[in-house]
Amino acid sequence: MRDKFVKLLTAVICALPLFTHAQATIDGNVTLLPTRAESSGESRYPGAPTITTAPAQLPAVVFLEGQFPAAATPPPTARMVQTNAQFVPGILPIRTGTTVEFPNDDDFYHNVFSYSKLKSFDLGRYKKDEKPPAILFDKPGVVRLNCEIHQQMRGIIVVLDTPYFTTTSTNGTFHLENLPAGKYVLKAWLDEKHVCEQPVELHDGDKLHIDFPAK
Repeated sequence: MRDKFVKLLTAVICALPLFTHAQATIDGNVTLLPTRAESSGESRYPGAPTITTAPAQLPAVVFLEGQFPAAATPPPTARMVQTNAQFVPGILPIRTGTTVEFPNDDDFYHNVFSYSKLKSFDLGRYKKDEKPPAILFDKPGVVRLNCEIHQQMRGIIVVLDTPYFTTTSTNGTFHLENLPAGKYVLKAWLDEKHVCEQPVELHDGDKLHIDFPAK
């Protein structure tokens, strides 16, 4: 009995570092691009509702770039909803291999499509109670979305080869946590022409603050 107790106590003591092993965090602020102007939701089809959307402040996508093991299981399904003739969220970061659903939450038709080289598709016209096919995004890059019916609708999917990413708040703040130790590049994606980056070396328990000012 004594030997069993000693072995159990030794195993617990050896495991303690695993539970006290603190991973790194990074927070900061990104200077966002100017707010998009108000847009009129005129339809390509007579009789369809006209909707004017308020100016939208698009967030930045902040992510840690480096060498990471492939996901053991497929990432959970993501959603980009059409509501009030807008894509919500306007920018959706996902990990490579993620499937995205595009439900229609409006009381009128939408037709989501993309001509992006990375992923070209057309879901066709569908209404609120219909379920269009989900789309698998299996390559990293940027996919821009439109609605064939409502010309003002714009959406962006940023496909990333990293599990460590987030979007900023509307005032540009961000927070990344549970980051592994190592050397990486922290990037802030605002659009294809505006990508900020900062090399970082993380150690267990680090709490870094990194800002990306306007260029």
